[in-house]
Amino acid sequence: MAVALRYLWPLLLCSPCLLIQIPKELMEPPVITEQSPRRLVVFPTDDISLKCEASGKPEVQFRWTRDGVHFKPKEELGVTVNQAPHSGSFTITGNNSNFAQSFQGTYRCFASNKLGTAMSHEIQLMAEGTPKWPKETVKPVEVEEGESVILPCHPPPSAEPLRIYWMNSKIMHIKQDERVTMGQNGNLYFANVLTSDNHSDYICHAHFPGTRTIIQKEPIDLRVKATNSMMDRKPRLLFPTNSSSHLVALQGQPLVLECIAEGFPTPTIKWLRLNGPMPADRVTYQNHNKTLQLLNVGEEDDGEYRCLAENSLGTDRHAYHVTVEAAPHWLRKPQSRLYGPGETARLDCQVQGRPRPEVTWRVNGIPVEELAKDQKYRIQHGALVLSNVQPSDTMVTQCEARNRHGLLLANAYIYVVELPAKILTPDNETYMAVQGSTAYLLCKAFGAPVPSIQWLDKEGKTVLQDERFFPYTNGTLGIRDLQANDTGHYFCQAANDQNNVTIVANLQVKDATQIIQGPRSLIEKKGSRVTFTCQASFDPSLQHSITWHGDGRNLQELGDSDKYFIEDGHLVIHSLDYSDQGNYSCVASTQLDMVESRAELLVVGSPGPVPQLELSDRHLLKQSQVHLSWSPADDHNAPIEKYDIEFEDKEMAPEKWYSLGKVPGNQTSTTLKLSPYVHYTFRVTAINKYGPGEPSPASETVVTPEAAPEKNPVDVKGEGNETNNMVITWKPLRWMDWNAPQVQYRVQWRPQGALGAWQEQIVSDPFLVVSNTSTFVPYEIKVQAVNSQGKGPEPQITIGYSGEDYPQASPEIEGIKILNSSTVLVKWWPVDPAQVKGHLRGYNVTYWWEGSQRKHSKRHVHKGHVVVPANTTSAVLGGLRPYSSYHVEVQAFNGRGLGPASEMAFITPEGVPGHPAALHLECQSDTSLLLHWQPPLSHNGVLTGYVLSYHPLDDGGKEQLSFDLPDPELRTHNLTNLSPHLRYRFQLQATTKEGPGEAIVREGGTMALSGTPDFGNISAMAGENYSVVSWVPKEGQCNFGFQIWFKALGDEKMGATLPPQYVSYNQSSYTQWDLQPDTDYEIHLLKERVLLHQMAVKTNGTGRVRLPPAGFATEGWFIGFVSAIILLLLFLLILCFIKRSKGGKYSVKDKEDTQVDSEARPMKDETFGEYSDNEEKAFGSSQPSLNGDIKPLGSDDSLADYGGSVDVQFNEDGSFIGQYSGKKEKEAAGGNDSSGAASPINPAGTLE
Repeated sequence: MAVALRYLWPLLLCSPCLLIQIPKELMEPPVITEQSPRRLVVFPTDDISLKCEASGKPEVQFRWTRDGVHFKPKEELGVTVNQAPHSGSFTITGNNSNFAQSFQGTYRCFASNKLGTAMSHEIQLMAEGTPKWPKETVKPVEVEEGESVILPCHPPPSAEPLRIYWMNSKIMHIKQDERVTMGQNGNLYFANVLTSDNHSDYICHAHFPGTRTIIQKEPIDLRVKATNSMMDRKPRLLFPTNSSSHLVALQGQPLVLECIAEGFPTPTIKWLRLNGPMPADRVTYQNHNKTLQLLNVGEEDDGEYRCLAENSLGTDRHAYHVTVEAAPHWLRKPQSRLYGPGETARLDCQVQGRPRPEVTWRVNGIPVEELAKDQKYRIQHGALVLSNVQPSDTMVTQCEARNRHGLLLANAYIYVVELPAKILTPDNETYMAVQGSTAYLLCKAFGAPVPSIQWLDKEGKTVLQDERFFPYTNGTLGIRDLQANDTGHYFCQAANDQNNVTIVANLQVKDATQIIQGPRSLIEKKGSRVTFTCQASFDPSLQHSITWHGDGRNLQELGDSDKYFIEDGHLVIHSLDYSDQGNYSCVASTQLDMVESRAELLVVGSPGPVPQLELSDRHLLKQSQVHLSWSPADDHNAPIEKYDIEFEDKEMAPEKWYSLGKVPGNQTSTTLKLSPYVHYTFRVTAINKYGPGEPSPASETVVTPEAAPEKNPVDVKGEGNETNNMVITWKPLRWMDWNAPQVQYRVQWRPQGALGAWQEQIVSDPFLVVSNTSTFVPYEIKVQAVNSQGKGPEPQITIGYSGEDYPQASPEIEGIKILNSSTVLVKWWPVDPAQVKGHLRGYNVTYWWEGSQRKHSKRHVHKGHVVVPANTTSAVLGGLRPYSSYHVEVQAFNGRGLGPASEMAFITPEGVPGHPAALHLECQSDTSLLLHWQPPLSHNGVLTGYVLSYHPLDDGGKEQLSFDLPDPELRTHNLTNLSPHLRYRFQLQATTKEGPGEAIVREGGTMALSGTPDFGNISAMAGENYSVVSWVPKEGQCNFGFQIWFKALGDEKMGATLPPQYVSYNQSSYTQWDLQPDTDYEIHLLKERVLLHQMAVKTNGTGRVRLPPAGFATEGWFIGFVSAIILLLLFLLILCFIKRSKGGKYSVKDKEDTQVDSEARPMKDETFGEYSDNEEKAFGSSQPSLNGDIKPLGSDDSLADYGGSVDVQFNEDGSFIGQYSGKKEKEAAGGNDSSGAASPINPAGTLE
């Protein structure tokens, strides 16, 4: 009952809001609500106000005591009592500066009504007068230079803390340092005086904050006598003066220890704690280490603290023995409570302090020692206990605890009342909760005695039989692990000895919210897009929502639609940045429950920039070294694999960075090996598996000293570009290898084998031309780097040659071996090296087709080329035309160009022919086909006939039928006795004496197989004198011939009848001319007098035109005569062309210029040189150069003129072959006999 009644009094005070009937006769014990502070200091100009306010019912009455004696404020002169209800405060107003002195003392207020008396704490009133410095005569202070001195302050005492300042007469603060300092007592201490301290106006100012007054002491005259013999002395403490002292520190308050020493040189102060380390988080050192302040002192700070003053001559020390004590503080404070009749009241009063506080009890302000001995209360272990309380036992108690550091007071009442049971929770309240959770059904009741609470089901049985149901002391019923069948009505019954009341509570159990699919943790790359998914199930009767949070922030409330897109349980984050990584959660909630699913997002990418670089060990620059260190870069969730160190020289190559090397990712410093005379500015870039990050800011620039070159140029060469010079070239040094602002090159040369002196010359450019040399003479060459600091290392000797001349001899052709009808092997004897006049680069083999054995032609064709290295004396010429005449030339070449050629002609034997040019199938009947073909474009010999083979495709049991057609002029063949329902494959091959060639294949069947001819898509259109009939051949329909007959309708005397015309089905259209305008025609499609199709058409125009009588121009004999004249003229033109071709010599170049491939490229050195096929030009100065640096002096007709590509390969015999072919040669392979020569590499067409 006592536990429940403790909540009753606040409920009674709040009765209007609870809408319950409180008995009017119920009263309230007095409670002190406001009072003056324990210590009250007043000054002459201040009024004195003592506060004491209390609540209670009936109205509270106040009385005061001063120093334990009854004090009546209303009877005192100058006292005004506050007349407000619930107030016993009063104010004292004086008419002179000393009136407050007469009211000093210790006051206490008592507030009483019928239920008891409450008591205030003691209020100590202190009156302080106007501060004044006592009159004194201040004598000058005389001291010798180097000695110590103390200037006293001794301000008037005050109840409030003072502020002390030392100033001079100009209101300037006296400068304080390790030598001069002010102590906590206000005195000014000099560890040793200097002549500069000699002043007559050292003034101590005291600031009294309470009176807002500053007073000053008489000035002190400090006279310092100068001396030439200042004596050093060891430290001596000026404060404290003894070796040890004892201090008491209050718990929770600051502790201040001070040591001020004198000596010369000026001592320094150190602090030690002998019991353990100083608490670094609470200790501070002030006043140049002379003051130690320890904040918030605790019991653990007990012990010895030692200050040590020291200089070069010795030390002095002082030991502070600190004892920590504490004012009383509450462990358990007595609380006001309400009780019912017959209960036991217990008020606990437990305090702690050092020394142990003394605890006393009062009842209604009277000490228990002064009360009658027959009272029912007793004191047990500091607690006040009353048994079997009754309404007459209502009282106000006071517990008071004190020690020498303070006093505690607590008022607590015991209020015994009688009230019927009342349930404050509304009746018929509905509660909702989800399955698996805990529901709380409220039943808040009060009464005196405290009512008992029972929860019953609808059958009147207690619900506590189920272990999931548990009651609380405040009447609430808890139900854990809710189930769906827990839905129902529950009844709360409250009863005491006066009555009982009941309410009903309705419980509805809903489905719990569940996350079916939550977001998953992801690792994504910076800049990408990520999608989190969240799907949840809810009770259908509840409103629900799904919200997204990122690191605790509601993403819907951010309003950043460009960054976050949220819809249908999906969260999409665009353009990921490293700031986006963190924890993301999906929160599915209703008004009853909430579930959350979390996922972590890691954003990975290339590292961040290295934040800072530092250069050290600069003394190593003399050895061209420096130490570089840097702060690690942010790895962005992917370990840093390495750091790339780069440098820039803003003088020589601004904004261009060069790599100095890489170091492992766990390394953040390295010593760099540098080159002399480089202005180094460094940067460092971190690299991980996602690539390099942003580079660091550039470091400061360091410059290495100059030095002699450490390298010489490489790729030194000596080659002539004329027959009488040698050009020495080399790859110039990079600027970072100069080791100085400028670099030059010392070039030396002499004939190979000569033991004489070197010729030399110093140049700045990377080449030197040596003139007036003999042709193709070897030289020893050296090139050395030189700068202002010296020469580079001794260079290596390179062999170079003066300029070459054209080869003077032609290779002798040993013979030509026929390998097959399209391949020959050409062999020759090596050329004499003495006749090469240079480095033999190789041999150029040129060949061209002159004509077929079957049909000779002098038409010029492109030439083929094979280039072989110098150690090869044979070449295989492939891709030749069989049964043809060829011409071949072999030339040696060096760097200068091609030498004279040796020549030979050869003939290729017959080969098998190419495939026939065309093969057509024409349906004759249901069992026969007519085959038409064209001869092959490439005969490759003399045709001897054809081989025709065929077999049915649909009947695998029949063998292929094959027979020879020995007539080479045959162009058609009729096949009979074919099966009308089978499809055949036909294969036709042309033959020479070497055998059959490649076959042409066609498939098809007879008329019966393709069915009735289909002219379903046929149409006709007409002009004024013509008509076009067009149709779409049916797929799979065999070709056949038929006749088209245009028959004029109407007056047939208007014109001659047009004869039928033979047409092939596959040609798709036919045009009939010579029609009459504005005439209707009937069109008949006939095959073997069988009508296949009939249609009508009408020509355009205004009317028919009568044809004139036929003249001789339409006669056949006239047309034949004109045709014969035209053929004769054509024959004469051909004869003229042949005669012109045979007459005299002609330039190959002139004939080839019109057919040179537009994509031809000049030959590089690796193609073993160029050549000229101009037979009319002599060798010597007119020969073209093979050196790319020399402008050709002769013919421009080079190997490149014969092709845009080179196919370089090794033959089976090891020869190195490069075959050249051009675009024009490919065009010549079109198969037209008059189209010109084809490439010997791909003789697709033959001129016959």
